[in-house]
Amino acid sequence: MARTRSKMIVTLLMVVAVAGSGVLVAQGAEQKFVELNGEKFPALAALGPPPIPMDLPQKRDARGFPVLDDPLVQLGFLMMFEGRLTGDGSLSCATCHVPKEGWGLSSAISRGYPGTSHWKNSQTVVNTAYLGKLFWQGDSLALEAQGEAANTGLSGNAKTDLSEERLRQVPEYVKRFKEVFGTEWPILKDAWRAVAAFQRALNDENTPFDRYMRGDKSALTPKQIKGMELFQGKAGCIQCHNGPMLTDEKYYNTGLPQQEEFLKDPVLQFSARWQHYQRGVSEEIYRKSKTDLGLYFVTKVKDHMAAFRTAPLRHLVYTAGYMHNGVFDTLEDVVEFYNEGGGDDPIQRDFGFSTKTKRLKPLKLTKEEKEALVAFLESTTGKEIILPEPKIPDDGIFPAALAKFGQLPPEKFIEKEKKKE
Repeated sequence: MARTRSKMIVTLLMVVAVAGSGVLVAQGAEQKFVELNGEKFPALAALGPPPIPMDLPQKRDARGFPVLDDPLVQLGFLMMFEGRLTGDGSLSCATCHVPKEGWGLSSAISRGYPGTSHWKNSQTVVNTAYLGKLFWQGDSLALEAQGEAANTGLSGNAKTDLSEERLRQVPEYVKRFKEVFGTEWPILKDAWRAVAAFQRALNDENTPFDRYMRGDKSALTPKQIKGMELFQGKAGCIQCHNGPMLTDEKYYNTGLPQQEEFLKDPVLQFSARWQHYQRGVSEEIYRKSKTDLGLYFVTKVKDHMAAFRTAPLRHLVYTAGYMHNGVFDTLEDVVEFYNEGGGDDPIQRDFGFSTKTKRLKPLKLTKEEKEALVAFLESTTGKEIILPEPKIPDDGIFPAALAKFGQLPPEKFIEKEKKKE
């Protein structure tokens, strides 16, 4: 009953959130707006320090940004690469969020658990601390919940009690969780809190765009400045991509073309159809739909069919393919798609009515204008964030298990065993 009630609350929140903005403004800063076609939109801005839950404070640097050199964050870094959290131990968060691939995945669509396939693009975890809605359909409202949902879903296929027990059989984790959280044994919910803390420290906030917005007018080239003017003017990108993260976190159907892999891969097909069934759609919707229905799976509101959360336009250089299905390989492809006014509405094709956003129309950008727009988009990426892959600690079955049954505390048992050696 409690679980059902929780799902109902999340659904209601999502319905409300469709009309809301996820813009984050630094504490004490005045929200500024730009006007376009008679409407006001949150102005573009540099990133300030990300919000951090009060119940789990993190170490910050002099600017207020969370740091990687923090026991909590370091534990989260380990958990990002920890296969013990997934069903058969063959995957980890880092399987789909690869450091050398922009902390996303360079393939068009993400991986699924062995025997399945995903059908959405794997988004970068860089700068996710600033988002209020996670996943392409925004159905997770906190980083802690997002990590757990991915791990127990198609990506990880984990059983929570088994994952927790695996952590408890690793002496190094028993020690680290106790130091960080004060618990005698690792608790799985704390593992997701640690992963979230790591993500909050993984930010790309010193880009040319950010430096320019903080006052360094030499940080952008004349071409990039022209692109920014187009972004906020003729191209109309500011209507959906605004604020510090360049996203309003609202939902739109832009008429994206289908991902070719979706049409050719039978494993991908049955995985996607399984989601249709699991999400409780009607038989009519199940049989007629030939595309990902996006936000509709959360709200069951027909106007939300094929609507997806506006993508943040940051760290773009390292995170192709683009869009929720990874259908575009380059930023040039993305700009051309919007220059043409988006694509044909798949909902019109399948159901006879349209949910495509009215915001899109042909832009008639010149070749030079499109190049300037791409140059500006590239300015929202800073240095590549590469961290050495951590060494995952070994199991220590007997020390942890015997201590669990009250024979000795873990550290005392380990100390005793070392003396025997």
